Amino acid sequence: MPNFLRLIAGFAMLAGSIALMIFGHWAWGILVLLLSILVFITYFFNEKMLIAQYYLRKENMEKAEKWLKQIKNYEKELIRLQHGYYFMLTGLIESRKAPMQAEKYFKKSLSLGMQMDHNIALAKLSLAGIAMAKRNKREAAMYLQEAKKADKNKLLAEQIKMMQGQMVQLDKSMVQTRGYRAR
Repeated sequence: MPNFLRLIAGFAMLAGSIALMIFGHWAWGILVLLLSILVFITYFFNEKMLIAQYYLRKENMEKAEKWLKQIKNYEKELIRLQHGYYFMLTGLIESRKAPMQAEKYFKKSLSLGMQMDHNIALAKLSLAGIAMAKRNKREAAMYLQEAKKADKNKLLAEQIKMMQGQMVQLDKSMVQTRGYRAR
């Protein structure tokens, strides 16, 4: 449902609940008021994205992808603040199937912007992993530094350390493949 229809439905329900309370039907008025609050909440937090996030946490990628694909036109169905999160969720799902194809989704999510620092750190950490897979050490190190800076609450500190350890292993393997001995 497009967002402007959600707002119209929410205000209509709010007006109906006020009218019910004025005419003395308090129970029905409160019920309709709670439903209108629910409609306003779905304006700010799209239910399809919330369900997709739930299935991502449960690591059920098929169902998460199904719910995310139900969003046909993200510009009309989501508010501007959710556009970056939509592409980040798409990138997380795509990274399980084809990691190199997920890069464009993570970059798009960063360009559209996200509000929470740990989500920015997650996107940059994913980009660092993709850069390491491409054997682009400089870009991977840059993304890791940016992810470390964005992770203010240290939610991804362990993953960042693990990725830095993998970069050291990448250096050793690159030296060994060139015919030099690692020291």
